Amino acid sequence: MTSSIASVSRTELAQRRQKLRQRRRIRFLQSSWRVLAICGLTAGVVWAATLPTWVIRRPEQVRIEGNHLIPVRTLRSLLPIPYPQSLFRVEPQAIARELQAKAPIAEVIVSRQLFPPGLIVQVKERLPVAIAVTAEGNPSTAGVTAAASGLLDENGMLMPLERYTSLDQSLKLPALKVIGNPQSYRPSWSKFYRELTQGPPVKVSEVDWRNPANVILKTDLGMVHIGAYSAQFSSQLRTLDRMRKLSAHSSFSRITYIDLRNLDAPTVQMTKPKDLVKSGTP
Repeated sequence: MTSSIASVSRTELAQRRQKLRQRRRIRFLQSSWRVLAICGLTAGVVWAATLPTWVIRRPEQVRIEGNHLIPVRTLRSLLPIPYPQSLFRVEPQAIARELQAKAPIAEVIVSRQLFPPGLIVQVKERLPVAIAVTAEGNPSTAGVTAAASGLLDENGMLMPLERYTSLDQSLKLPALKVIGNPQSYRPSWSKFYRELTQGPPVKVSEVDWRNPANVILKTDLGMVHIGAYSAQFSSQLRTLDRMRKLSAHSSFSRITYIDLRNLDAPTVQMTKPKDLVKSGTP
């Protein structure tokens, strides 16, 4: 009886050892196949990357999208790509970072294109909407070119003027000029500019923000004092738009400035008639 049990136990142990050996062989084969598959895939990628088909040979193989201000040729010249270059060795993030550092661009997305081989560069430019001027003295006589500290986009981002002019000498500068310290009006600029462009068609050529307590606009109706920029700015523009009839008045040329600081009682500051000044009449 005892010998029978021992025989059975030895048989079961032998079978278990055989099954374990089989499992080890299977796992070894599976691991070997994985290694071979990975090596084959890596070799295939390296081989494909070295094929002449997947090489960027000319700047024309880079497609630029989203640009409106900076020419395509200029943007292509700023890309850090030594031609010819393998498509799979190009680093899209590095290209995006360098392009943003060299040009006034807010966002860049670089992606590879396999058929036909090339790159797609999508850009979002920082479009200048105003000239920032930090000149002192009379704002009407300040030299724009000499005193210009840069260009403003719609979000108040200040960009060096040279960054645009060096890329395109034919760049047309914005007509709007803002005088003052950009640090003082940057928090309000985005909302201010949106209200200015989306509100009534009041033509504003200059904004004097040197005194934040009294912002002065140079408009087609003359100088306009609006006080500190506030939530009533849209209402001030509508009021100014309704005052266009002043230009048809005979004494329009005598208007020094329009005061809209108190919308309940807007006023017009005027010079005295010349004949009264000559006669000494107060």
